Amino acid sequence: MNLEQKVASGIRLNQDEALQLYELDLFILGKLADTIRLKQHDKKTYFNINRHINPTNICKDICKFCAYSATRKNPNPYAMSHEQILDIVKESNERGITEVHIVSAHNPDTGLEWYLEVFKKIKIAYPNMHVKALTAAEVHFLAEEYNKSYDDILDLMVEYGVDSMPGGGAEIFDEEVREYICKGKLTSEQWLEIHKKWHERGKKSNVTMLFGHVENRANRIDHMLRIRSLQDVSGGFNAFIPLVYQTENNYLQVKKSLDAIEILKTYAISRILLDNVPNLKAYWVTSTISLALIAQEFGANDLDGTIEKESINSAAGADSANGMQVQEFIDLIKNSGFEPVERDSLYNELKAW
Repeated sequence: MNLEQKVASGIRLNQDEALQLYELDLFILGKLADTIRLKQHDKKTYFNINRHINPTNICKDICKFCAYSATRKNPNPYAMSHEQILDIVKESNERGITEVHIVSAHNPDTGLEWYLEVFKKIKIAYPNMHVKALTAAEVHFLAEEYNKSYDDILDLMVEYGVDSMPGGGAEIFDEEVREYICKGKLTSEQWLEIHKKWHERGKKSNVTMLFGHVENRANRIDHMLRIRSLQDVSGGFNAFIPLVYQTENNYLQVKKSLDAIEILKTYAISRILLDNVPNLKAYWVTSTISLALIAQEFGANDLDGTIEKESINSAAGADSANGMQVQEFIDLIKNSGFEPVERDSLYNELKAW
């Protein structure tokens, strides 16, 4: 049985076989991934109406790939007050958002209570608002900074109103690559441990992969297979999100971005390998909206959301600073031959447009 036949039969591939997928013709790979996508989701493409808030860019870590942190190439340090954050949530709530996505830098000066209290205040003011907050990297930072265990921090997150965790901080799980691009950040095993513990609390999370910098194809495959292994045990990942590395304003100095073929192949391989992760997100912020729309033909069934404002990737060159209007988002999905379905943060369908 050859590789294509194995994929078509639903037989799981090992590391070596998965790596060989990259050698397949783009359109053959796309067809294999699209078949899986159609079986799972038909022509539905999910999105949500959400708002990203990045409360501070002051960070104790010095990740080479980061253009957002004020300790690197961003000359404008800031930390929002709770009042500023709540004003943003109020304005966005009036425009119909269902999720607030709160991720920021590792700021040693703001305090654990600063994080937790703002989640509580949002929940008190807007009980139905889904709070997606704190990456595993932030959980690790807070645990170390305040001499607490991961369990302590995760229990506090639940107590103060965090509903789900975003997938950031995963970068690439290969430790040699991590040592080069984000030395001092949590290890891959620590990232996986935190999400496993979160899933054990009955909570959901996402998982990302930053690719297109100094990693190689084998590193990407290894990353996906580690996700598959944890998902077999915990079942808590809602979506896999391959993030295309942004090349501007950081210290990795990657001269050339990945071409569209390599990006689309990576999406397709993700869909093929991650048979137990229900959703594959083409995060338009890093891939561009044009390529994200094409990714729908290569296994992706989710495009994230309207976002409204985004600071982290736009600092590195992504065209995402001001988000996207709902109607524009819907029209783009429809015009690409798919069915836009608004979802909540846990992938319950809210409205077919």
